[in-house]
Amino acid sequence: MAALSLQTEGLTKNFGKFTALRNVNLEVKEGEVFGYIGPNGAGKTTTIRILLGILQATEGAVKVFGKDAWKDAVEIHKRIAYVPGDVNLWPNLTGGEVIDLFVNLRGKHDKARRRKLLDMFELDPTKKCRTYSKGNRQKVALVAAFTSDADLFILDEPTSGLDPLMEQVFQDCILEQKNMGKGVFLSSHILSEVERLCDRVGIIAEGQIVEIGTLSELRHLTRITMNIETLKPLEGLEDLHGVHDIRLRQGGVSFQVDSDEVGSIVSHIAKYDVVKIESIPPTLEELFMRHYRKREEV
Repeated sequence: MAALSLQTEGLTKNFGKFTALRNVNLEVKEGEVFGYIGPNGAGKTTTIRILLGILQATEGAVKVFGKDAWKDAVEIHKRIAYVPGDVNLWPNLTGGEVIDLFVNLRGKHDKARRRKLLDMFELDPTKKCRTYSKGNRQKVALVAAFTSDADLFILDEPTSGLDPLMEQVFQDCILEQKNMGKGVFLSSHILSEVERLCDRVGIIAEGQIVEIGTLSELRHLTRITMNIETLKPLEGLEDLHGVHDIRLRQGGVSFQVDSDEVGSIVSHIAKYDVVKIESIPPTLEELFMRHYRKREEV
C-alpha cells in the first residue's frame, strides 16, 4: 500500500466568526493525482495555504510526509513544489535566473532537464520577467517546479493563462511525475484537465467536502445520457423509474437515466427493435454542477 504524501483529519479553519473550512478530511498517496474542485470561495486556496504552512489550522491534524504542516513547514518545503494560479516574479530578473534561483535552493540542478522543459514549454529564459505575459509567468513557475526533485506537487490553478497546447505539455509532465511515484494535489477549474489526470477527486462547497472518490465512484451517483433509435415507436419511457429529461430527436429519443437503472431501461427498449443505442457517461462538470445544485436546493 502506497504511503501518504499528505493527510488532513478534521481540518477546520475559522477567521473570526466565519468558518472557511469545516471538518475537511483528505489524503493523497504517493503516485496519486488528487483533484480538488469547487466554486470560487469554497475553501480551496485556504486548504492549500494550510498545507503549505502559511496558515495554521484552527482545529484538526494536517500532515505532509507524516510531519505537522505548521510546525515542520521548513522541512516539508524541502520536498514540495508549489505553483499558484497567479505567479508574481522579480521584474528585473530573467526567467532563467528565477528558475535557477528556485532550483538551486534544493541543492540539485539537472541542467539537461531544465533545457528539455524550456523547449517543451517554449519559454525564452533570457527575457526579463517584467516582459512576460501571464502565461509565460506560469511557464517559469512550472519549469522551476518540474525541474526540481520534489516528492509532492501542490498546484493551485497552475495552467491559468496557458494555451491548449501548453496545457497538454503540463498534463504530460504531471503524468510523468505520477509514474515516478510522486504525489500531486491539483486544484483546477479546467474540468477536462481533472478528468484526464486525476485518480480521485474531492468536491468542496462552502468549506465542506460534499463528495470524494474516484471518477467512476462519483459517476455512479449521477445520470447517464442515452440516445436511442428504434424501428418501432418507443413507448412507456415516461412511466419507467429512473428516467429523466426525455427529448425527441431526429430518428429517435434521448433521455437521462439513473446509473443503477440502466439494466431495466435496456430491457425495456429491446422490445422495440433497437437500431442504435448510445450511452454517454456524465462529464465531471455535470457531476460537479449536480452536486452543487443539490446543496442550493436544500
